[in-house]
Amino acid sequence: MPSFDIVSKIDGQTLDNAINNAKKEILNRYDFNDSKSSVELDKKTNEITIVTENDMRLKAIQDSIISRMVKQHLDPNALDMGKEQYASGNMLRKEIKIKEGIDKETSKKIIKKIKDSGLKVQASIMDEQVRVQGKKIDDLQSVISLLRSEDFGQPLQYINMRN
Repeated sequence: MPSFDIVSKIDGQTLDNAINNAKKEILNRYDFNDSKSSVELDKKTNEITIVTENDMRLKAIQDSIISRMVKQHLDPNALDMGKEQYASGNMLRKEIKIKEGIDKETSKKIIKKIKDSGLKVQASIMDEQVRVQGKKIDDLQSVISLLRSEDFGQPLQYINMRN
């Protein structure tokens, strides 16, 4: 029976390249001259930590990260922007989490959307992914095009298409 999986992953190396490019851009900008700003990517916890002096610089760093992600063909919807906190002194800290995997609520929305479409396929939740099975590959492709037209708040990839 043909099937495919719906996942939400982000390529770690490509994200690392985007963050490094954003760091270089920030270091070379005139308005960041004599700044104590830093951007760190923690690959184990999938978090980007930004530390800077004021809101204007924080916004500029975020915009730089998002633009670099777009240039590297990464979806900025994978970023979960948290609240900024005050670090030591007059510094601001912001931790941005990177969404990996599909949570239960989003999985339920995806399955509901598939069932409401009336296509003859079965969708099931498997850990942090959704598996879709059907008798015809055309139905599976219709599901993919249906889901691409919707926004579930995070990027989705369609992998492991099998006959």
